[in-house]
Amino acid sequence: MRLSSRGTGPVRRAAALVAVCLITLAGCSGSGDGGGSAGTPPAPASSAPMSSSAPAGQALVTIDNFTFTPARLTVDPGTKVTVTNKDSVAHTVTATAGKAFDTGTVDPGATVTFTAPAKAGDYPYLCSIHPFMKGTLTVR
Repeated sequence: MRLSSRGTGPVRRAAALVAVCLITLAGCSGSGDGGGSAGTPPAPASSAPMSSSAPAGQALVTIDNFTFTPARLTVDPGTKVTVTNKDSVAHTVTATAGKAFDTGTVDPGATVTFTAPAKAGDYPYLCSIHPFMKGTLTVR
């Protein structure tokens, strides 16, 4: 028995569309709490500011959703940089070159402060617990 090929194209396209929708919805499902574990961080939010210039003498970095916000921060030498961890796991803010700064472990919900280096330059940093988390502190 031979089936007519007429009309099967739209049916196949509709089936493919349904499959894509189901796969997309499955990827969006979850607990809804926005959190992740140390092994499976959620995707970073795209609305976070990428860079910021702090007022003289003060600067803020927020850790949320396994992301430093802002990812690039420009400060004056000796500025006090306050780091707040809004994640459910511990993080660090550790300069990658030399020992320019290191917050040590910042527990969930904790806030710590460090002093920006006195020498002008770019200071890349990361979370030593989650090295995919990166940022840059620029001292002008």
